[in-house]
Amino acid sequence: MSGVSRADSSSKSGLDEVFSLLQAALDGNFRRDVVADAARAANLEKALQRLRDGMRRHAFSTRGTTIDLGRPIQKYDRKTRTLGFHVLHDWDGIADRVNEDIIPVDVLHYLADKRGTSAADPAVLAILLDYYYFHLLALLSLRIWDEGDPNANLDQIARLLEWLQGAHGSGQRFVADAETLILIATSHYELHERGYAALLEKTRTLDAAHRVRIALGHGASMGSHLRFGFEVTYGRDTINMRNDNVADYPWLCFALATVMKEYARLHAAGERGPARDRLVESMLNGLSADARAIVGAPPSSLAESEDERAEFAASFQALKADLLAEFEPFRPKESAYSPLCFFFNFSHNVLKGTIVDALLVGRPWPISFNALLTGLPDDAGAAKSALAETLMGYARANPHRIRGRLRPVIVYDLAAGRDAFAVTMKKLKD
Repeated sequence: MSGVSRADSSSKSGLDEVFSLLQAALDGNFRRDVVADAARAANLEKALQRLRDGMRRHAFSTRGTTIDLGRPIQKYDRKTRTLGFHVLHDWDGIADRVNEDIIPVDVLHYLADKRGTSAADPAVLAILLDYYYFHLLALLSLRIWDEGDPNANLDQIARLLEWLQGAHGSGQRFVADAETLILIATSHYELHERGYAALLEKTRTLDAAHRVRIALGHGASMGSHLRFGFEVTYGRDTINMRNDNVADYPWLCFALATVMKEYARLHAAGERGPARDRLVESMLNGLSADARAIVGAPPSSLAESEDERAEFAASFQALKADLLAEFEPFRPKESAYSPLCFFFNFSHNVLKGTIVDALLVGRPWPISFNALLTGLPDDAGAAKSALAETLMGYARANPHRIRGRLRPVIVYDLAAGRDAFAVTMKKLKD
């Protein structure tokens, strides 16, 4: 391929054109050539500057080929900001504003400060370039309803994700499926939360298979996110947590209701196995956030989700004995990784921390964000524990001031996980 590939008004418009350009960037040697060109710099800092210029323009050139995504990415970013989400930009809590540079460039600057004088390591450059393209896919995951069939659009993004994490890339695993891109894209701090309800309504229009995959990730991650809030942000004050998370509770309810419906289907068919186990584990993790809000008296934040909540509660009562028995094997134990022991403020920060560590050591983590949300399969537990504890180490070294105290925002703690399991089971048995 040679020449200029650019999305503009004279070429095929919309998502299809952007998908084609991203395929050209991801499914072939283009990224390797970009990295090789950058790696010729005198040191890592100068190599990173070459990548930074391309990231800011959303355009890279190598071997006479240019792939220019500037216009469509800027357009989709503006539209997504109007919806209420800053997918490409992080929030600066000290300055109380959205950062000027996109997240991969922020990470690039951090890396240049820490390792800039070292050699231009192609492995490091490849991970960072993949992290940039990952953010483009996350942005597009919120635009699948713009035109055409959103289910088909999400499937196309899934193919792009497969290429991103495939043989032509860095080897870094980001997420397990395209549905999790929606979770990561919306897990930043947003000053105004108007977009979450609108996005949930759109999500409900997807087909059952996509909804289940979205629910599996959201249910498990909401459990970890809200458990962190309960323990740290809200000082174990459930009412305060409910009042401050009016955007999260409908998503939690949607996730639990969707997972329950799929569990009930498998239960009625007598199907057991890994798929059912994943549903059970995700349901348990989601309920650990605030079980009584779902199976007891609901908070006002679930008023618009009452049909889903009531459906979940009715199914839970009907299947309670079997579910409680199936929850029991997921009790946290010292010999295995458990997502119930994993607490964090935002999913995006977990992934960002993983990438920062990979960049600092010059080696990709073969573990996706989704892998940290499940204890299955058991044979990967040691690597998951290692990553969770690594992330906790960074969080302890760089604590945030919360309620007047410096606290790590990512925690892996067996005792806290066991307590969360015991409290959840008690609430469900009452």
